Amino acid sequence: MINQQNKNQIRKLWDDLDGAGPEDIYEICADHFARDCQWNGPAPFYLQCGPKAIAQTFWSPLKHAIADLKRETHMFFGGNSYGRAGGGMDEAMWVCGTGYLKGHANDDFIGIPATEYPLKLRWGEFYCSRDGEIVASQAVIDFVDWFEQIGLFVLPKSRGVAHVYPATTGFDGLLHDQQDACETDKTIQFGRQFICGGLNRYDTTDLSSMGMAGFFHKNLKWYGPVGIGACLSLDQFEKLHQRPWLAAFPDRKVQDLDALIAEGSLFGAVGIAGVKATHSGPYLDTKATDTQILVSGLDFWLRDGDKLTENWVFVDMVDLFSQIGKDLFTRMRVQAKNLKSSDK
Repeated sequence: MINQQNKNQIRKLWDDLDGAGPEDIYEICADHFARDCQWNGPAPFYLQCGPKAIAQTFWSPLKHAIADLKRETHMFFGGNSYGRAGGGMDEAMWVCGTGYLKGHANDDFIGIPATEYPLKLRWGEFYCSRDGEIVASQAVIDFVDWFEQIGLFVLPKSRGVAHVYPATTGFDGLLHDQQDACETDKTIQFGRQFICGGLNRYDTTDLSSMGMAGFFHKNLKWYGPVGIGACLSLDQFEKLHQRPWLAAFPDRKVQDLDALIAEGSLFGAVGIAGVKATHSGPYLDTKATDTQILVSGLDFWLRDGDKLTENWVFVDMVDLFSQIGKDLFTRMRVQAKNLKSSDK
């Protein structure tokens, strides 16, 4: 019952934001978020505390830049969190979703130029509610994908297919109604085995040591951020993402997560510092720095029987590259300035 109430609240928040102008945002945030709420947004926003900071820093400027902004939701579900590596429920309840924010940018947004072309901004969000208020929220927008949509390329071409972020295939990912508890239990147990077991098993020499074939279907569809791209089979996932990622970050380890939730056949995870690693090898266009990094991101998975068939992956690439000495927003602004100068 509480999970359904929380889902209703998040749907109401999203409906309110869709219908609001920039001047309405603070009132909406004050209606939904606790006064001491912590909102962890994508770089360069990071931690914002309280409804006023959330409204003034992120949502109002975004609605000012994209006045016709509307949310398209591909996945939506909630549940109790089991995010601690040691096991057990951590007494928090979360609701999550992903999809596109769609509209036309008629003004700049934090240095991202306006454009005449329609935008489809990939978003993922998790919300923790308690006693009818949102007390914590974590969000990622794929800013690098946004840059590429307007012709600004701050990372090398993705190894996988770029800009492929569909809704669930042959499955309704909008779980508005209560789901079967037995299926939810199966999914959370499977999810914990995958995240705390499989993902943390790697002997630094052989990909098979992780046993991903025991979790992923051979025809897996893995939808990664720009810089990585989509991998449309388990074989592509291993060649195009897993091998380069582990070469760059061989000691990476999943830590306690802020949330790991499941409902029905879907499960999701989020962690501001969900993965700890050392940048020991080259990654994309950046040589090894031997820097200790914390990877911020969130994931959504679809389980079909005893295999995962789809995985939607968000990595805050702006934050990741800032930790290894590369400022992707500066790259974007320089390119935008040069592009503007060439048009004169």
